[in-house]
Amino acid sequence: MRGSFTLPVLFANTAPQLHSRQSDLAYSPPFYPSPWMEPNVEGWEDAYAKAKAIVSQMTLLEKVNLTTGVGWEGEACVGNTGGVPRLGIRALCLQDSPLGVRFADWVSGFPSGQTAAATWSRDLLYQRGVAMGQEHKGKGVDIQLGPVAGPLGRSPEAGRNWEGFSVDPVLTGVGMAETIKGIQSAGVVATAKHFIGNEQEHFRQASEAQGYGFNITESISSNIDDKTLHELYLWPFADAVRAGVGAFMCSYNQANNSYACQNSKLMNNVLKGELGFQGFIMSDWSAQHTGVASAVAGLDMTMPGDTGFDTGLSFFGSNLTVAILNGTMPLYRLDDMAMRIMASFYKVGINLNEPEPNFSSWTRETYQNSHFYAQQGWTQVNQHIDVRGEHANLIREIGAKGTVLLKNNGSLPLNKPKFLAVIGEDAGPNLYGPNGCAAGDHGCDNGTLAMGWGSGTADFPYLVTPDSALQSKVLSDGGRYESILDNYATTQIEALVRQAGATAIVFANADSGEGYINVDGNLGDRNNLTLWQNGDELIKTVAGINNNTIVVIHSVGPVLVTDWYDHPNITAIVWAGLPGQESGHSLVDVLYGDVNPAGRTPFTWGATRESYGTDILYEPNNGAEAPQDDFTEGVFIDYRYFDKTNATPIYEFGFGLSYTTFSYANIQVTKGNASTYTPTTGYSSAAPIIGSANYSTTLTDYAFPDGEFDYVTAYIYPYLNSTDSLAAASKDPEYGSSAVEFLPANATASDAQPRLPASGGPGGNPALWDVLYTVTAEVTNTGSVEGDEVPQLYLGLGGPDDPRVVLRGFERLEAIAPGETATFSVDLTRRDLSNWDTESQNWFVSEYPKTVYVGRSSRLLDLSATLS
Repeated sequence: MRGSFTLPVLFANTAPQLHSRQSDLAYSPPFYPSPWMEPNVEGWEDAYAKAKAIVSQMTLLEKVNLTTGVGWEGEACVGNTGGVPRLGIRALCLQDSPLGVRFADWVSGFPSGQTAAATWSRDLLYQRGVAMGQEHKGKGVDIQLGPVAGPLGRSPEAGRNWEGFSVDPVLTGVGMAETIKGIQSAGVVATAKHFIGNEQEHFRQASEAQGYGFNITESISSNIDDKTLHELYLWPFADAVRAGVGAFMCSYNQANNSYACQNSKLMNNVLKGELGFQGFIMSDWSAQHTGVASAVAGLDMTMPGDTGFDTGLSFFGSNLTVAILNGTMPLYRLDDMAMRIMASFYKVGINLNEPEPNFSSWTRETYQNSHFYAQQGWTQVNQHIDVRGEHANLIREIGAKGTVLLKNNGSLPLNKPKFLAVIGEDAGPNLYGPNGCAAGDHGCDNGTLAMGWGSGTADFPYLVTPDSALQSKVLSDGGRYESILDNYATTQIEALVRQAGATAIVFANADSGEGYINVDGNLGDRNNLTLWQNGDELIKTVAGINNNTIVVIHSVGPVLVTDWYDHPNITAIVWAGLPGQESGHSLVDVLYGDVNPAGRTPFTWGATRESYGTDILYEPNNGAEAPQDDFTEGVFIDYRYFDKTNATPIYEFGFGLSYTTFSYANIQVTKGNASTYTPTTGYSSAAPIIGSANYSTTLTDYAFPDGEFDYVTAYIYPYLNSTDSLAAASKDPEYGSSAVEFLPANATASDAQPRLPASGGPGGNPALWDVLYTVTAEVTNTGSVEGDEVPQLYLGLGGPDDPRVVLRGFERLEAIAPGETATFSVDLTRRDLSNWDTESQNWFVSEYPKTVYVGRSSRLLDLSATLS
């Protein structure tokens, strides 16, 4: 059967720095060789030792198998590596998503990362990570494809902002760290993604854009300067590395005209070198564009393995085998790839001989073919195991505590209203069920919005709508309840809300998602910042009649509320985010005061679209070549840009109201005893060769196994198609032949390498986390209701090119009783006070005067103190 099986050789002259470009386009400098694992990095020592013990037993073919996906729909999961069954390693299972287990039944639909971040609660972020990890583990998943720090949210219209946490790198960094710790505590490897500059859906993949009719041949290039990269977009990824994350996913886009998954500057220099990342880097699905060129640039695993879905062709697989045998790629690089994968495996406590995944991504049927695309291997593929546990309670709590009260003229909390009129499609169900979008992956905007669309989703086991939850509550109180769930039923809506004594709640939403799904002409990214389904007109219609109108918004980010937010008849505005399966229950908890709202908006609500200063690049701007997206605003996104331009937001970053009141007092600054910052010096060890005894140069050792071999169609194998000669093994009729690939200077060097000054430990130089100051303040509940409060610490770095203030710390102080005072405390580290110096490639604390502020939002800063 193997006679019809071919693999391309795609090791052409396509090293990352050689991308065809005009002289004025951004450029990503080369950095080689790819750093190898270090045995004594804090937190990785035991994992390294275990990995070395098992990798040293692997043959070349087994190492290649571990680094190569088997192909789309080849096994149970959205991504599977080849296994090493001889040593008890089954095919590793990689599965979406950052808010639950995608493509599986009997799992939970968690709140989005953005909604979880709106709680500003480290504990809830951690608990959410634990619960998601437990569900992935229960389904047999080894590697969860989340959490998300890219996109960070440069443009509010970007389709996948809701998958991440916040536009602020510190809040996002905390979200990343706590989620990673939670996921990995459950025995599942977490994946920090998408690395890096993946800030819009338009043009992220040339092929996807071509499908929408755009004439481009290369994917978009996010052009980011070094200072902006470090001070903004890299910050939360550094927190991920420091938290011990096992995996990174490189993104679809180019960065400075080099594809992220073959960008040696980003993967070798920044991630593995400067940040000291010891885990492995996988490609986003089909984001790999070269073979050895991507491997020596730092890529450790190709996903899902094939060059195009279900082609049977791979950049790795047998091509990687050939590359080692003909000397194109050094053996140490393959060893390092396998070591990084297995060290991550051991770091989270995964064992050998793990049970197979008990679900199939490709069918809900109990019995189907295990190799779905090939339709081979009939067996039981779904065991329908319920992994939800008691997670509904946590989902409800996060949904409620992530709800932000934006306006309240005393109409909330509700107190047994006699007559509640609920208006809007967003309050009700999708008529085809909570998972009934025809496009799949929630690719529609029908009924209440509880998560966006795309691969960052999971199926709902149920969805509690606001309509059902509110009706149940009103009826239990003996009230009257009516709802109209058609946004365009104007006559009926007007008749209902003008009735005497009616309290009206209007629901509206705004959706977005991943670029492979087009919803109402929105190609992932939103076309505008208005509410969907006539939402703005619906709100104005009801408010024009009813003098007690409450507005509830479910959205993927900010929307423009300028035309109606200050209407005198609108007595309250609530942002409920994307709350997951317990949506209605979470909302009722807040509206009725069972949960005193303390959610804070994780982004700014601007008066106009233009007030953000950034936007999506909707049309190609470089002919048929790669669209060029220049990040000319630098670090000035969201609230930083509003501050820079003195623009007044409707609701600023970090804002949120409560049913009680708080006062702030007595800021105190204590100086720490940190030592002087010392750049890292010295050299690494030389590249280790692990298990060289298992390295054979006999070509027949790399042939498909003799005898009965159950070849699976389009499955990616490490075996050679021809063992006549390496030249014959390197040929493919479609791609021609290339026995040896051109590689840049130093790409295969194995000698000791100089350490980078900003390196030295997970996340960077350990001295960056020295505490320079501790800031405390007192927060007193001056109202009559117990509640949580979220004091926030902002820092003015003082330089002419610095933002006015940047977030540097926060804490959700829980259950402060009336009259009670709680203490807020933040340790300011050297990193918090530092800027990036592009010349020395290191962090430094400038001589500009620095001021610390404590308050309740980025604009409501009650207290301040100067740092000496």
